[in-house]
Amino acid sequence: MIRRLLAVAAFAVSTAFGQDASRILEGARIAATLQQTDLHGNLSKNGARTPVHLYLRGKDIQLAFDQGGATQRFHLRLGDGKYDLFDIADDGKTTRFPNNKLTQPIAGSDMTYEDLSFRFFYWPNPILEGQDNISGQTCYKIRLNKPKGDPGRYEVVYVWVHAKYGAFMQVRGYNKAGGLLKQFQVEDVMQIGNGVWTLRKMQISSHDPGSGDRIGITSLLFDTPKSSSGPRGLR
Repeated sequence: MIRRLLAVAAFAVSTAFGQDASRILEGARIAATLQQTDLHGNLSKNGARTPVHLYLRGKDIQLAFDQGGATQRFHLRLGDGKYDLFDIADDGKTTRFPNNKLTQPIAGSDMTYEDLSFRFFYWPNPILEGQDNISGQTCYKIRLNKPKGDPGRYEVVYVWVHAKYGAFMQVRGYNKAGGLLKQFQVEDVMQIGNGVWTLRKMQISSHDPGSGDRIGITSLLFDTPKSSSGPRGLR
């Protein structure tokens, strides 16, 4: 898996809500657009840890990771029905994020820049395909198709969203031939405000699209914010 990666918008889940793929996905997106939250954690693979940071400021989201004594930052700017991704230089200047960098691994992990921003959560026209049981939890299954001209690696992405809490529980990204490229499996979530849930722990696995075999695995773990109150984890 995020976001994105990754807060959940505050909402009350109802039967009517569960029938609208766009509204379900809106709640599960990487940012809660009315939320002001900082999240800090680590990407871990083969014993190597890379600090990561997520700063939510309404519709402006900054993501950063520390590597080799330097911090690399980028900025996800949300608009009505669109998103823009930017690089942030040391002097604070922003430039549009290069498309050829989107699919590069971050610090040798299984997570790419495309993954960390969860930009595919903002693809238009999501399709609700029903419900599944993920890790013992009832989830809505939503299909996202890549828009024409999008530079990302995934052609189709499936997102499973918790039917009660609205948090995404699993994401799978596929190539044009239908081969599995990446799976994001949420292992724990936490409550960071009144009715607002966000990712705490996620496993990211890379797969051989031909065989489906797992070829790499990375963990993402966020610390509980100091301002957080309420129970942690799914109940």
